[in-house]
Amino acid sequence: MTQSPTRPGGSSRRGFLATAAGLGLAAPFLGVAVGTVARAQSATPAELRKIRFASNASSICLAPSFLAVEQGIFARHGLDVEIVNFGGSTEALLEAIATGKADGGVGMALRWLKALEQGFDVKITAGTHGGCSRLVTLNSTGITDLAALKGKAIGVTDLAAPGKNFFSILLHKAGINPETDVTWKAYSTDVLEIALERGEIAAIADGDPRAFFWLNDTPGKYVQIASNLDHGFENRVCCIVGLSGALVRDEPETARALTRALLEAQDWAVARPEDAAKAFLPNAPRNRSIEDLVAVLADQTHDHTPTGADLKTEIALYAQELRDINVFRRSTDPAAYAERVYADVLTA
Repeated sequence: MTQSPTRPGGSSRRGFLATAAGLGLAAPFLGVAVGTVARAQSATPAELRKIRFASNASSICLAPSFLAVEQGIFARHGLDVEIVNFGGSTEALLEAIATGKADGGVGMALRWLKALEQGFDVKITAGTHGGCSRLVTLNSTGITDLAALKGKAIGVTDLAAPGKNFFSILLHKAGINPETDVTWKAYSTDVLEIALERGEIAAIADGDPRAFFWLNDTPGKYVQIASNLDHGFENRVCCIVGLSGALVRDEPETARALTRALLEAQDWAVARPEDAAKAFLPNAPRNRSIEDLVAVLADQTHDHTPTGADLKTEIALYAQELRDINVFRRSTDPAAYAERVYADVLTA
């Protein structure tokens, strides 16, 4: 397990959660750790600030956002949040935020960072978790490491997929050129498995919950070659909070409340993952139980929610790595980029 970063003014999140669980504290008290907005405690529905929050309803790692609605976390922070599903691509979420169709959302860093390099008016205010991207293959292929993929094809959902970006980084670090030493092939989600079984590709780079269930539904059929929680990425964020630049500039208190509410929801999801699973269940794949969803959430690091200098460091590292694989412009300065796209709404 990875060690969680320390938030300003407090001990590590994992230590706090362990103490809370040991004392039998109810989950709503977790909000005290991130400073519930005082005026929100007595707000009536008419006084709540209406927020449109962009979501990809198929992504289980966004379960804490649904939990925040169901458990009234947003309301306690003075917010009336409507979660709007903008489809299967987290790129669509970012576009919705940048164009004012939504006030904020949670999306995958390795889908959003390139668009932010190009100038989208969205600010990153927090990380929400690590994990959820996996590189898997059939056990029958005999492939067990990255080196064995040289000269082979990897299937992805699209050629700008976060999985393609992340595993390109890992391949590069392993001495394999992700542009010339492997071939990337795009398939629709319902065809990826078929392509692998037909031998059209040697591996699949995809996300949870699909990849998790491939590995666990039929033990021994699939093997995981790598994920975004290994090869030195054990304590790296996967998904991030993005808020409209206008919201951050014009309504800093609202931006602060929204970010704090989302971090509180992450705390709750770690302490009571069954609540997060229940909130997400209407959006889950058919025939999945709460227990199935809890298992997926437990395999991710929802207690890794960096902010401040910790998050800027992680963003800069990604920027450097994306520049190394020619996704970012060679002229982009990673540290300056991180300063530009991150907004510290919690301590401002």
